Amino acid sequence: MPVDESDQSTAPSPGHVDAPISAEEAARELRYGPIGAYILCGITVGLLFIAWLAFYFLLFMPRGSIG
Repeated sequence: MPVDESDQSTAPSPGHVDAPISAEEAARELRYGPIGAYILCGITVGLLFIAWLAFYFLLFMPRGSIG
C-alpha cells in the first residue's frame, strides 16, 4: 500500500466512525485473544460430537454388525 493513501471509511456518515485508539489500548484489549470465539467453537464442536454419538448409538448400534 502506498504511503500517500489515506484510510477511507465505508461508514455512511462521520458520526458512525469511532475515534482512533492508541497502541497501548489496542494491546491491552487484544491481550487475551478472541476468547468468545474459542468458547463458541468449543460449544459447537461439543454439540457436534454429542450428535455424532447419538447417531452412532441410536441408529447404527441397534442394527447390529454387518457380515
